[in-house]
Amino acid sequence: MKHLIRKDNEAYAILRNLRVSPSKANIVLEMIRGKKASEAINLLKFSSRGIAKDISKVLNSAVANAENNHQLDIDILQVTEAYCGKSMVMKRWRPRAKGRPGRINKHLTNVTIKVAEVQNKKSEKEA
Repeated sequence: MKHLIRKDNEAYAILRNLRVSPSKANIVLEMIRGKKASEAINLLKFSSRGIAKDISKVLNSAVANAENNHQLDIDILQVTEAYCGKSMVMKRWRPRAKGRPGRINKHLTNVTIKVAEVQNKKSEKEA
């Protein structure tokens, strides 16, 4: 199993076996990639995609991990990585012509979201 390497200024959360195809999940993850965590939460809250609710739970978990486990400042957290990958596939069938089965694949997804403390260039110049 591949382990995620964590730096001192980042935290992550993983949701395994989410019942949606990776391509649909990736559309929602593209919206939040590179955004501030608070802005990403708002985007997901008002998204019309059904999967946005589950992805917002993962993002909130990553923010909570950053705050509680790694003592990071949640006001300057940014979504550095948000990606999904294939998980298992449930194989179902439906009756078709001449008594033959038609195969239906129901894809599952693993979602990973990493958040990190990112200082703005303006605040570094002021300090």
